[in-house]
Amino acid sequence: MRIVLARHGVTPGIADGRSPGLRDSPLAYGGDGEAGGVGLGGPGVPIHRAVSSPLSRARRTAELALGEARAAQLQLDKGLQEIAHGDWEGLLAAEIRERDPNRLRAWREAPETVQMPGGGESLVEVLDRAWPAFARACEGLGADDTLLVVAHDAVNRVILARVLGLPLSRLWSFRQAPTTINLLEGPTANALEVVRLNDCNHHTALFGEAVHRAL
Repeated sequence: MRIVLARHGVTPGIADGRSPGLRDSPLAYGGDGEAGGVGLGGPGVPIHRAVSSPLSRARRTAELALGEARAAQLQLDKGLQEIAHGDWEGLLAAEIRERDPNRLRAWREAPETVQMPGGGESLVEVLDRAWPAFARACEGLGADDTLLVVAHDAVNRVILARVLGLPLSRLWSFRQAPTTINLLEGPTANALEVVRLNDCNHHTALFGEAVHRAL
C-alpha cells in the first residue's frame, strides 16, 4: 500500500508563530491554495481511502487535496488531532519563554520528557492514540491502494519516528512544514518504508522551505 501522510495548510496562528493545538483554527489566506497544492487534486492520482484529524484545518486541507468529486470519501479520526498544548495553546514562543522557560527548554532539547501544562499531553500520549488511528486507516488496504492521511505537526512526527525507528527524543531531527507530504510504502503499517520526507516541492522551490515558526 501507498500512504500520503500530509500536514495541514497554514493557519493564522502558525503564520504568527503560535501553535493552535486543539483550538479549531481555519486555514489562513493562502492556506487554501497550499492545501490544494498537496498534489492530489488531479484525477490521475487514485485515492482509495482518506482519513484526517477532525480539526477544521486538517479536514479542509484533506477536502481540498481530494477535490470536490472525492471529498465525500473523507473519514475523520480524533486519534489524529494535534497534541493538546494545555496552557500553552494560542501563545507565542516568546510568551511561553516568559511564563514557563524551563519546560520550553526541555521541549526543544528533550521533548520526550515534557508533559504539556494545564491538562496537556505528552508525546507518549500522542503516540499512544495516533498510531492506532493510523493503523486503523491502513487496515484492509491492498498492495496497490493509496491512503491519504492529513494530520498535524506533532502527530506526523510521532508516526514518522515510529516508522523510522527513532526515539521520541529525535523528534526535531526532521521537519514537517505546513502542507508538507510524506510518502510511505509497505505491506502493513508495521512494515513501512519512507519514500519521501517533508516534501514541499508542490508549492515551494527546492530548499525554499527553511524553518517554519513553531514551538
